[in-house]
Amino acid sequence: MKLNLKSAIHWFYADFKAADNNTNDDRIDYARCFSLIFIHLGCLGIFWVGWSWTAVSIALFLYFTRMFAITAFLHRYFSHRTFKTNRFFQFIFACIASSAMQRGALWWAAHHRKHHKESDTEKDVHSPHTKSFLWSHIGWIASRKNFSTDYKAIKDFARYPELVFLNRFNKLIPLLLGVLLFVSGEWISLNAPSLNTNGWQLIVWGWFISTTVLLHGTSTINSLSHLYGKKRFDTGDQSRNNFWLSLITLGEGWHNNHHHYMHSARQGFYWWEIDITYYGLKLMAFVGIIHDLRPVPKHILDQGICNSSSNEK
Repeated sequence: MKLNLKSAIHWFYADFKAADNNTNDDRIDYARCFSLIFIHLGCLGIFWVGWSWTAVSIALFLYFTRMFAITAFLHRYFSHRTFKTNRFFQFIFACIASSAMQRGALWWAAHHRKHHKESDTEKDVHSPHTKSFLWSHIGWIASRKNFSTDYKAIKDFARYPELVFLNRFNKLIPLLLGVLLFVSGEWISLNAPSLNTNGWQLIVWGWFISTTVLLHGTSTINSLSHLYGKKRFDTGDQSRNNFWLSLITLGEGWHNNHHHYMHSARQGFYWWEIDITYYGLKLMAFVGIIHDLRPVPKHILDQGICNSSSNEK
């Protein structure tokens, strides 16, 4: 493991000497993915801080809140523009998503747009078919070739300087969340001791454990949803619909649907396909936070019903 000043700077400033990055180098850069290793090791803190219902509740709250920010905004908004919102709310949800330590909204969306163009081909950044399961699940994030943001692939949102700032300094929001959790935990321990928590316990549960589980939950769509499930549509790749993954990712498990028609705000195309993210988007549209949710066209729905009927015969 080679540690140097350049790697340390790049850890905090994501665009530092971006032109120097070798886009053909698949090797793992351990120095630059320090935070990835760090959050996993931090989960071991549970043996020192124990647990409380307060800490577990906050961990669950942060898991689902940030998962929604990822699925609704990083994926359905920044990557595919399936609805509209104003500049203020796009920044707010980019901040919430950034706290998940999955880098900046621009980096996330740029890579995802490429994935759709190259899904399960040799050029796909995270296919379990052209490379290994472990690579598709987590390895690609830590490779040298995938650290940089291709701003050309996300020009529509790269014109907002506040989003570029969040993308470049993507460790800032997670660090602020950690400080907030610690201060809140210490305040609770002094003012509401019956809740049985403290700053370090909230750090371990709300920051390390919640963030690590969230990372792997999100990653299942890159790995497991291209291996296990049903294919309603012939998409030319191995994307699949998986009910169980749709539960832990708030609707992203309807991956074959999505790869067939990625322009809809809804990924569970039919009423029986649970899509919690879409329900949340409908609520946000009702109160005026977002608008112009793009629907699934009727001919797509009819095609899916026809395909499902044919598969059952």
